[in-house]
Amino acid sequence: MAETEPSFTVGIEEEYLLVDRVSRDVVIEPPRDIFEQCRSIAGEGLVEPELLRSQIEVDTRVCGTVAEARQDLARLRCLISEVAGGYGLAPIAASTHPFAEWHVQRLTHKARYDLLFRDMQSLARRLLICGMHVHVGIEDNELRVELLNQFTGFLPLLLSLTTSSPFWQGEETGLKSYRLTVFDNFPRSGLPEKFESFADYERHIDILRQAGVLEDATYIWWDLRISARYPTLETRIADICTRLDDAASIAALTQSILHYLYRMRRDRRHMPVYSRFLIDQNRWRAMRYGYDEGLVDFASAEVIQVRELLADILDKVYPDADVLGCTGELEGVLEIPSRGTSAHRQLAIYHTALAEGLDPGTALIRVMDWLVDETVRDLD
Repeated sequence: MAETEPSFTVGIEEEYLLVDRVSRDVVIEPPRDIFEQCRSIAGEGLVEPELLRSQIEVDTRVCGTVAEARQDLARLRCLISEVAGGYGLAPIAASTHPFAEWHVQRLTHKARYDLLFRDMQSLARRLLICGMHVHVGIEDNELRVELLNQFTGFLPLLLSLTTSSPFWQGEETGLKSYRLTVFDNFPRSGLPEKFESFADYERHIDILRQAGVLEDATYIWWDLRISARYPTLETRIADICTRLDDAASIAALTQSILHYLYRMRRDRRHMPVYSRFLIDQNRWRAMRYGYDEGLVDFASAEVIQVRELLADILDKVYPDADVLGCTGELEGVLEIPSRGTSAHRQLAIYHTALAEGLDPGTALIRVMDWLVDETVRDLD
């Protein structure tokens, strides 16, 4: 009996920070009406409050193509910008705010979030970070486990192309993605484990569930996880892309690689699965340098520039992108190392301002002005 091919549908979640247009700081207590207005216009389940009251999350519909998902995101970014603008606020798509302070943030009261705060204490309050999650429809449980194991090696590449968190509480961190240093303090975060089967995965979950320390698999926050709510694999490693087209390109790259891995499996071609030890080294390089210093190619034991890795990967997955209808969006990833990620742009603006004689605080205001404008640029 022939195996049913996965749907490879795509859905994207983005988290934004709401900032005051005058001070450019995050708004600790935004008006509740913002969320209610956005929900009523967007539709049920597409706009939600996040753990901190200064955050807002959007979810696309389940989309057949990346182009449809991009259209959804454009509509949602526009909607939030317009509604927030009526209150003198604006959303920014960046994984950290350049100078906001985490310790003054207030939590959203919701059963899940209250439980999380009781368990994690100050670690939860420190989550003044935002990310982008990409869901790809993989309906078969065993296939999801196989692709979980195989796709993990590509996660550092996704991070290297999406970095948007070089600042933390007014300081230049020296990292392109500081966000993950905050999130890695959580248990059940970081790179996923390798599992032999879906039953093996469920056994691990059940041990913690029966012990009473894990309510369900939604409390696993790996960089890539088997979604407990949807028949998808969910990538969670990426910083949020300030530029919408970059978000679409990363979604296309994710979807195309997963289709490629499925195609290789279908054709009985063996794909290597590398150790967490090796992959974690590339994860650190992506956090520290973005794409600037390359990633380790495990087959050759050499550091390879990300542009070269991308060219090789795209050469392999072009047939898959063609099947999925996302060739145009996929090709956009090649522009990122030439133009720079959000982190590169933020740092360039900051250092230019310092070179002009501005103080660090004023230089960060310039960064904020760029983030506000760039978040809603090219949304047509």
